[in-house]
Amino acid sequence: MFVYRLIFVLVAFAAALAGTPLAVAADTCANRGELDAMYCDVNKDLVADVPTDSKKWKNPSTIVFTYTPVEDPAVYENIFKPFTTYLSKCVDKKVVFYQVQSNAAEIEAMRSGRLHVAGFSTGPTAFAVNLAGAIPFAVKGTAKEFQGYNLIVIVKANSPYQKLSDLKGKKVAHTSPSSNSGHLAPLALFPKEGLTPDKDYKIIFSGKHDQSVMGVNSGDYDAGAVASDVFHRMAERGQVKESDFRIIYRSQKFLTSSFAYAHDLEPKLADKLLSCFYEYRFPPEMQKAFDGADRFFPINYKTTWEVVRQVASGSGQGFDRASYDKETAREKAEAAAKAKK
Repeated sequence: MFVYRLIFVLVAFAAALAGTPLAVAADTCANRGELDAMYCDVNKDLVADVPTDSKKWKNPSTIVFTYTPVEDPAVYENIFKPFTTYLSKCVDKKVVFYQVQSNAAEIEAMRSGRLHVAGFSTGPTAFAVNLAGAIPFAVKGTAKEFQGYNLIVIVKANSPYQKLSDLKGKKVAHTSPSSNSGHLAPLALFPKEGLTPDKDYKIIFSGKHDQSVMGVNSGDYDAGAVASDVFHRMAERGQVKESDFRIIYRSQKFLTSSFAYAHDLEPKLADKLLSCFYEYRFPPEMQKAFDGADRFFPINYKTTWEVVRQVASGSGQGFDRASYDKETAREKAEAAAKAKK
């Protein structure tokens, strides 16, 4: 069944691009905004509407859940174990954690219908909304506020680099094309500090935040643009020592990863999932892993993610299919070049 559904999705998408009758059907949508041709946004809340045809609603016997692969997916499968056990009881369905190795793989999994609920990193959230029909509903937080992070640029403590402009011509690691702190924010913010990515230095994609940190630590990179929360968690776990690094740049506070569900879930199931998430309180081990956050804090994508969309716009990037494909192809080409070395 999954194979046939995936084939139909791919055929529909290709047909939309080619201008066949399927594309004509898609064009009956009154408003789409930046959403892919597979989705519609009549109420203009910037996320995909629930299908009007109830036959297209999904009510799976097993809920597939994952979390952004900013670090080793196996680490997060263990961290989220108390929650997935709770969620299974709450929705009265089997819940499985699906390990993904990249932001692209996570987005494509929801787009193809293999993923029902997921935590997406800040930048990939917008791509997931536009390309995979994701509907963000929460971020990690406390009773008072949502949890955030900063884009930081790290160098070795004994390095000569003191400011961003010192990195001209150096090896600077970005994480992945869809990452906010690992790529989009540097594109938008660094030029004001006297350093223009892809002009003053060649962008090197490490793949993940933890790989950028480890690369700076080993000397593979002179500097790395990473999320502050990932860096601090790695230090707390003993993977690196913060004293071995120096932070030469810190941005404003950004939202941390979002939690989103697939737009075509049966509405009653979606409502149940939301209530389960909002009512849950993190046990001590989860609070420690997530820097003191103790709950899923409700958010609205249109308003809460506005600053992220503004940063992307300022970097000259969009969250559409063309931008996604361009940067993902670039990332793959660079990874292939690395593999040949």
